[in-house]
Amino acid sequence: MTRLITSALDVAYEERLIVKGLNLSIPTGKITALVGSNGSGKSTILKTMARIMKPKAGQVLLDGKSIHQQTTKEVARQLAILPQNPTAPDGLTVKELISYGRFPYQKGFGNLSKQDHEAIQSAIEVTGLLEFADRAVDHLSGGQRQRAWIAMALAQDTDILFLDEPTTFLDMAHQLEVLKLLQKLNETEGRTIVMVVHDLNHATRYAQHMVCIKQGNVLGEGSPQEVMTPDLLRNVFGIEADIVPDPRTGVPLCLPYELTRMSLCEEKQEMEAMAQVASTIA
Repeated sequence: MTRLITSALDVAYEERLIVKGLNLSIPTGKITALVGSNGSGKSTILKTMARIMKPKAGQVLLDGKSIHQQTTKEVARQLAILPQNPTAPDGLTVKELISYGRFPYQKGFGNLSKQDHEAIQSAIEVTGLLEFADRAVDHLSGGQRQRAWIAMALAQDTDILFLDEPTTFLDMAHQLEVLKLLQKLNETEGRTIVMVVHDLNHATRYAQHMVCIKQGNVLGEGSPQEVMTPDLLRNVFGIEADIVPDPRTGVPLCLPYELTRMSLCEEKQEMEAMAQVASTIA
């Protein structure tokens, strides 16, 4: 069953169209990875599905109802989003940060209820942060800090979790720590997880469903075995690559060895497009 879909979705920054006519279905109970080159529209699509950005045309439907016609609290009780590089006020403790996830259930400026405290404690335990609960977020390592932000999203108690490049700026060990946590949440709690991922091999290892995006369009969608092909990698990323099975899991691994002739030109065009978008936002 699919709870979340986009229908003929157009997204623009002022007059610059980033996404056009997007029809996308997010499978329930699976991890979906959005992949594509820089400036392809991955984060824009994620933000629009999470109601952070408003579409120029089309709809995002959650259980058949337009997400942009629902109240903020209605949406926040159904999905949570962790943006790129979130920051917390200096001195804020892990437990205090996680408590912010209970905002959708608060009435006025009331104190945390018993249910709120139980949800916060559960999020702390699931993410392995018991020993850090009273520590300041800005005193944690990168992986611990990212786990704290994920815990805040978990405290919202939603079935759907969006993450925009959750492993950015983390070293290999902390990347693995975060990805294994997300895998555990999916497997043990059945959470639907949608994440923007740069590393294709992370996507194939941890996602059951992949969506490959180029210039705001879906060029490939399906299981890692269906999406990870030399032709698609050549078309989307401008690389020549061998696809080999992972010796442990059997999922496809990407071994790039050469740039295509068009990739450098396309990279220049993408950088120019990103600069135009940045100037528009500024």
